[in-house]
Amino acid sequence: MMTTIAVDTILEKMRAETPLVQCITNYVAMNIAANVLLAAGASPAMIHAEEEAGEFAGIVSALTINIGTLSPPWIAGMKAAAAGAKAAGTPWVLDPVAHFATSYRARAAQEILDLGPTILRGNASEILAFSGATSGGKGVDAGDTVEAAEETARALARERKMVVAVTGETDFVTDGEREARIGGGSALMPQVTALGCALTCLVGAFAGAWRDDAFEATVTALALYGVAGKRAHQLAQGPGSFQVAFLDTLAAINPAELKAKVEIA
Repeated sequence: MMTTIAVDTILEKMRAETPLVQCITNYVAMNIAANVLLAAGASPAMIHAEEEAGEFAGIVSALTINIGTLSPPWIAGMKAAAAGAKAAGTPWVLDPVAHFATSYRARAAQEILDLGPTILRGNASEILAFSGATSGGKGVDAGDTVEAAEETARALARERKMVVAVTGETDFVTDGEREARIGGGSALMPQVTALGCALTCLVGAFAGAWRDDAFEATVTALALYGVAGKRAHQLAQGPGSFQVAFLDTLAAINPAELKAKVEIA
């Protein structure tokens, strides 16, 4: 389907700039997140200690914060990094992993959200929970449909003046005024650990390279994931070979192929 967003130009610019992305993410996601960024054309840095996270956020192209691994020192590092990014004008992305699961996690996510991320990316249950709605989520898995979270995403985007991305079978992105739905992907993606967490880091890479429009940057990141997932599915025999094929495909897709195969409505 045709889109007015120049996904080919945005991908080309991201790869030309090789943005350095500070990824504060959980233990399970660190390896795959770094590999996804490298394959797509960006550069990862896993820096989370309070003593350096804020300073480092001032020199990177983008910051991403994933709350999957939480403890007081990690939360302090996340807050320092968010403050450093804000002071430097660095775009940053919040991934509120399962923030509805415990009161400690919910409080931490709300406090970090209040620091003003450029982009909020989560599954439907994670986005819905910010409205106070009862979530059907279980652990890190969504128990709600993307469609059910769309109105909450619009309200959050308008209230917080940020881009909100709800990811699932068909992704939904809004900045409160514009909207896009992105297809593609593979049913094997949920069977490979932390691919969603890695997507958050990829969104950061595009936001760092395409700073004038976080909405277009987010849509392009999700579009690349969707096209790569669909193509890798055709090459894979199961979840293990899918992970390998997915990384290879992320690296192989060129801007022209992305433009030709993107599924955006």
